[in-house]
Amino acid sequence: MSIRKTVILSLGGSIIIPKKISVVYLRKFRSLILDLCKHGYRFVIVTGGGNVCRDYQKAAKNIIPITSDDLDWIGIAATKMNAELIRSLFGLSAYHEVLANPTKRIVSEKKILVGAGWKPGSSSDKDAVMLAHAYGAEMVVNMSNIEYVYTADPRKVKTARSIPRMTWDELLKLTGTKHTPGYHVPFDPEASKLAKQLGLTIIVCKGADLRNLRSVITGGVFTGTVIS
Repeated sequence: MSIRKTVILSLGGSIIIPKKISVVYLRKFRSLILDLCKHGYRFVIVTGGGNVCRDYQKAAKNIIPITSDDLDWIGIAATKMNAELIRSLFGLSAYHEVLANPTKRIVSEKKILVGAGWKPGSSSDKDAVMLAHAYGAEMVVNMSNIEYVYTADPRKVKTARSIPRMTWDELLKLTGTKHTPGYHVPFDPEASKLAKQLGLTIIVCKGADLRNLRSVITGGVFTGTVIS
C-alpha cells in the first residue's frame, strides 16, 4: 500500500519510562502503530529522555558546575537509549538504525523510522520539527504526560485552565523563548520558534491514551491542544 500520510510522533521519555519501562504500554503502542501502517501511514518517532535524562542531569549538577552543552549531551544519550528500544520493538518493519541527523531525509521504503536527540541546543522536540520539514509532514504529535497545554502547571496550580487551541506566540509567551536543558515545558521554545517559521501544526496530547492518539492521527475527535 502506498503511503497516505507521514506522521511525526514526539514520544516523551516519561511515557516510555514513567518509573520503570512500561512494557504493557509499549506492547499496545507497537500494535497501534503497526495497524496504522497497514492503512497507509508512515511514522517518524522521535524519543525524548524523560525522567532518566533529568535524573542524570541533576546528578551531574549536584557534583560540579556543569556546562549547558554537557547537560545536553547527557540528555541526548538518554534519548538514544530510548530510541534504540523503540526501534527494536518494530523489528524489520522499522529502518535498521536510529536517525542520526534530523535535517537529512533517509531514502527508505520502511514505514517506521526512529530518531533521537542530535546535538546541544537542539531538543528532541526541535528534532521532531526538523524531521517534519525533512519528510514533508504538516503535523507533529507531541505525546506528553498531560492532556492539554495549561495556563499553568496543573499539578501545582489548581486554577490552571486547559487550552484547546493556541498560537505559537501564545505558547512562547507561556514557556519563554530560550532552550534550557532538562527544563519541563509542553514544547521546547526553540522547537516552537522553528515550527512557527515552517508553518507547522503541533498537537499536544496525553501519550498514554492510545485510543485518543489514534483519533489524533486519523483525524477524529480528540482531547488535546492544537498549536498553529
